Amino acid sequence: MMKAEDIMTKDVITIRGSATVAEAVRLMKDNNLRALVVDRRYDNDAYGMVSETDIVYKVIAYGKDPKQVRVYEIMSKPCIVVNPELSVEYVARLFANTGIRRAPVIQGKLLGIISITDILTKSNFIEAPTALRLEEKIQKAVETARAICTQHGAYSKACAAAWDEVEELQAEAAHQKAEAMVSAKVSFEEYCRENPNAPECRNYNP
Repeated sequence: MMKAEDIMTKDVITIRGSATVAEAVRLMKDNNLRALVVDRRYDNDAYGMVSETDIVYKVIAYGKDPKQVRVYEIMSKPCIVVNPELSVEYVARLFANTGIRRAPVIQGKLLGIISITDILTKSNFIEAPTALRLEEKIQKAVETARAICTQHGAYSKACAAAWDEVEELQAEAAHQKAEAMVSAKVSFEEYCRENPNAPECRNYNP
């Protein structure tokens, strides 16, 4: 199962919150980016994020001077962050549930950034969708077990062995699902502990 750390972009361009929006736009243009991670002011501070949408909606739409507006005035902070151990499937679900398109990957420090583009272009969701692949194996194992039991008898060793294989596959599927859910829960709990006032955490009690 691919994780966030497997597909994230490791070379992250950051900007200071005190920088002007004009500087942010220049940095985005020079590096062909749609968003920038805003640096922490101190070690225990939260990271922020400023995107092209922030600039268009909060600066250009109101005719403000980008050379006078500071990044901290329009950025999202604290921003939603992703644990590097979180599976790609659950990163995608986090993005879908929160409506974001990218997030910093953090474990104590900034490790990278992951976006919907990374999920689409770098993950193996087309070649190896985990749930579908395991489900197909289980269905095939069930058909094989039924055929063996019909041929050798319901109480034969061959029949018992065939159903054991089915149970092993079902256990593997259950384990992967549980592991992914725990990983997502842990990542979200860590995020809420670091950002207790974030809107998505207000009704959440880790």
